[in-house]
Amino acid sequence: MLTLTKVLSSTLLTLALSAVAAVTASAQEFKAGQIVVTQPWSRATPAGAKVAGGYMTITNKGTEPDRLVGGSLPAAGKAELHEMKMEGGVMRMRPLPNGLEIKPGQTVKLEPSGNHIMFEDLKQPLKQGETLKGELRFEKAGNVGVDYKVEGIGTTKPMSMPMDHSH
Repeated sequence: MLTLTKVLSSTLLTLALSAVAAVTASAQEFKAGQIVVTQPWSRATPAGAKVAGGYMTITNKGTEPDRLVGGSLPAAGKAELHEMKMEGGVMRMRPLPNGLEIKPGQTVKLEPSGNHIMFEDLKQPLKQGETLKGELRFEKAGNVGVDYKVEGIGTTKPMSMPMDHSH
């Protein structure tokens, strides 16, 4: 006969495993050669905005370095790789004309206030909840199609990312 404690423990374990499976299933993953791109996303834009950022995590599972050299998004006239960094107490943004190297075994995050894909000349505002088809171009791995999930305007990470509870 099962005790109430065993039933509750079993139920909680099932719920916890279901939650982990749901988070794992919601993580988008795209591959080109030894390059793995996870959770591409962007932010919604206000009416009239002409630029937006593309963010994601890129892992090189190979033994050779590769380089993210560009991309495209049909919703934008142009997509460029940019970096943002502090210089003399001022945040500066500039294009990375030579792309971004991803060393073997390295994981690189493109995120707000850091390296990102800059979508320029937007054809219309990006709306929360949309999924935008795009493409990334790697020097060795070639082109990989990705789906950018559009999050809210002030979002700092994709909503499907698990929360970090490590304090």
